Amino acid sequence: MFAKDFTFIITTYRSENLINECLKDLPRENRKLIIENSGDKNLKETIEKNFDNTECFLMSENLGYGKANNIGIINSNTDYVFIINPDTKVTNDKFKKIVSFLNNQDFAIAAPQIVESNKIYKQNKEKVNLKKVDQVPGMAMILNKKKFNNVFFDENIFLYLEEIDLCKRMREQGENILEINVKIDHLGGQSHGQFDSEMENSRNWHWMWSKFYFYKKHNNYFY
Repeated sequence: MFAKDFTFIITTYRSENLINECLKDLPRENRKLIIENSGDKNLKETIEKNFDNTECFLMSENLGYGKANNIGIINSNTDYVFIINPDTKVTNDKFKKIVSFLNNQDFAIAAPQIVESNKIYKQNKEKVNLKKVDQVPGMAMILNKKKFNNVFFDENIFLYLEEIDLCKRMREQGENILEINVKIDHLGGQSHGQFDSEMENSRNWHWMWSKFYFYKKHNNYFY
């Protein structure tokens, strides 16, 4: 495994105030694929003009997080994809450290520890470089494409729990999910731009739908 074996995938929606800060920290030599769910042509032009090795795909409608990421994965030509939100900060030094820890490891999904202003998404109490876990948060996660047989995120899930569903499916197939002892900053709740009442209502609706769909899929309707 080498750093060049990774493609970064970022799904954006009204993220024009964040994506530039995200992209400027990423390694220049790695390909970056932006899946723009709000069809912002100006964002595409700005990104591709200002950042090398970066391509922005415009969607005619908001496809949701999982389906947009699937488009990025399918259009990548590396064995590994690093899926990040536009409000995360992955510096070149931390990326190289992540790659060094994962080298020669058998895994389907891996993720760094996520640091927000009021909490840390962390399961590794032993402070080892890698810890096998049941699931990882989706703000910054690495997929080993060779483990998935071209079946990635469930596109019936528009938003929320898509990474939990993915981790559960891979775990049930006997694949390893790893937490990496590297901390990545995440602003939290800002990847989709400024909140308004319409967005808040939409978010709440999708949260309830995703919970219903997830439990129906993995248990039964009455559960």
